Amino acid sequence: MTDNTSLIRAFFALHHGLDRQGPGSDATTRRLLALAGALPARPRVLDLGCGPGRAALLLAAEAGAEVTAVDLHEPFLDELRASARALGLTDSITALHADMAELPFPDGSFDLVWAESSAYSIGFDSALRGWRRLLAPGGALVLTECEWTTGEPSAAARAFWERHYALRTGEENLRASTGAGYSVLGVHAQPESDWDEYYGPLAARADAADPSTPGMAEALAATREEIAMRREHGTEFGYTGYVLRPTDSWPTRPETASDVAAVHAVNAAAFETEAEADLVDALRADPGAWLPGLSYVAEAPNGAVAAYALLTRCLVGGAPALALAPVAVLPAYQRTGAGSAVVRALLDAARARGERLVVVLGHPSYYPRFGFEPASGYGIRPGFEVPDEAMMALVLDGSDDSAGLPRGTIQYPAAFGV
Repeated sequence: MTDNTSLIRAFFALHHGLDRQGPGSDATTRRLLALAGALPARPRVLDLGCGPGRAALLLAAEAGAEVTAVDLHEPFLDELRASARALGLTDSITALHADMAELPFPDGSFDLVWAESSAYSIGFDSALRGWRRLLAPGGALVLTECEWTTGEPSAAARAFWERHYALRTGEENLRASTGAGYSVLGVHAQPESDWDEYYGPLAARADAADPSTPGMAEALAATREEIAMRREHGTEFGYTGYVLRPTDSWPTRPETASDVAAVHAVNAAAFETEAEADLVDALRADPGAWLPGLSYVAEAPNGAVAAYALLTRCLVGGAPALALAPVAVLPAYQRTGAGSAVVRALLDAARARGERLVVVLGHPSYYPRFGFEPASGYGIRPGFEVPDEAMMALVLDGSDDSAGLPRGTIQYPAAFGV
């Protein structure tokens, strides 16, 4: 039996000098950075579990970031320091030996908290709770997490992951994110090539290793089992990147049966007539349009309904999509963030259901804050005349790739009367 120290040394011997210590790519880092939105001119970034620092180097070079890179393994930090010197980035990167579960930074210290392939070491939920305080106003948390990509994993895959880390589905992780007080800015399913960038060099290193070195035989067996699991069961699990921002202070939730009258009153008060209030009632009675769980309210400090937003089923080119309408805020709570809070919560709920496309007819100066863009750019149009900039669409998974998106004319539920 090999002692634990020898096994750990052998494990790190397999990994030293590799660019990556988990699935990832420069393309994924850039994609997650883009989903985080506008940043200060020189953003303060905390890269947790940085390893040899591939992401830290990219963030410093391409985002102009001041990066504090944290890891518990000093040799990885030495690799990062050497790379930073070689690239002329020494003044932009501080490598720090520290525990990501016990970080020594004051609240609000960073514009981005970044963790690729590392949050698992303290757990997704612990990362959400523990790292939020570090974000400055407007800051974002970016982390990647391995999760089930099927609702029914095989017995072999379950047995493997039960020994290593408790995986959840993407829907469960999205709900955990919103439940921890975050809004979801974007979600990125990492491609198979991200695994190849990690396992390709690691497999080559394993093939060249001397199994007679103390601890190496066991380290090689574990590494090859892991690679084989991905090869044989890779359709059942994968890494997903989450880009999150702490939400507004308004509490939000799905409507309940007891909210129906209050929802009607909010819509009646927010608009010149009761047409929108009547529309919601009509949609609620249409089983083809109404989607339980996608009718949301924001609560005022006294518990009353202050704002409301609704997503119902529509069709785009004959394919299922979602229509956002109406969005209503009691006059007393307008311009307080209640409307934005309820819309963000509702869109997060749609993401958690696996919905991909939302359309909205609304003010072009308001809805782009949630990521909406002119629908015409996606080949989507209404069946009636409206200004092009007022008909907007949002791809909920944050993907640049419009392949597979429905195109064509929007067909609203009958209650809309269009």
